[in-house]
Amino acid sequence: MTPDSNRVVEFEELRPLLFSIAYRLLGSVSEAEDAVQETWLRYESSPTQPESVRAYLSATVSRIAIDVLRSARVRREAYVGPWFPEPLLADPYEDPQRSAELADSLSMAALLLLERLSPLERAVFVLREVFGFGFPEVASTVGRSEAACRQLAVRARRHMDAGRPRFEADRAQREALAVRFLDAFRDGDLAALTELLAADVQLVGDAGGKAPNWGEVFAGSANVARVLAALMPLFARIGARVDPHEVNGQPGAVFRDRDARVLSTWAFDVLEGRIQTIRTITNPDKLAHLAPVADAWAALREAGQG
Repeated sequence: MTPDSNRVVEFEELRPLLFSIAYRLLGSVSEAEDAVQETWLRYESSPTQPESVRAYLSATVSRIAIDVLRSARVRREAYVGPWFPEPLLADPYEDPQRSAELADSLSMAALLLLERLSPLERAVFVLREVFGFGFPEVASTVGRSEAACRQLAVRARRHMDAGRPRFEADRAQREALAVRFLDAFRDGDLAALTELLAADVQLVGDAGGKAPNWGEVFAGSANVARVLAALMPLFARIGARVDPHEVNGQPGAVFRDRDARVLSTWAFDVLEGRIQTIRTITNPDKLAHLAPVADAWAALREAGQG
């Protein structure tokens, strides 16, 4: 095997890890994939072989993501309406020893908390707390001393702990509740929907000004249930289907039109047997990596609401 082919094999073995790091830093599937590709180009053109390929590639993708994040934050300040991360249906990286950290850090709620950190705090937290890198590696990656990185980690951990979302511990219970909820939604059963929603539930939508939005935020079980019950007939008129699917490690669904094009994703936060938050994404730019995307405006006109 040639040196170049060795590099290809090594890189492909680490690709899932690199993507998972970049996605948690950027909250964007497309930007994470771009960061991974740029990492490969730098590795491929490097004249020397690093002592630790894993450390070198992880540091490289993190630095690239930090640079992208700094410019992305400016764009997100001008974003129309609530901003959510691009939905991720499956994390390609698995580590049994860190499964809890990986799962917790993938949820929409956790990624939105990460958005409040500075780029350096975010990088230190993700590398140290989520992926378990040592402080020497973290310091080398972000270009700060180990002492400074420890301080960054403490600040980031304090902030994340203060706002850390709580979820139903039992995955099977979460999934079962989501199935019941989606069945009630399909049936337009207002009473069943209300029963499955927390009293202070929130329904929040990210359309980015590029798709129909039935309001950015609805709150309260009665209000949210009425909105949901009113939506189902619209979906039925366009032959839409609801596919239950894990979204960012939490129960959710992918909505498709009759031609299997994606209309939206929904992600649920579940606690104490009730749905606490529903986050919907209809911005087509954030759905394009999943499958062909439906024209939501055309679907709305077909449903007689445009």
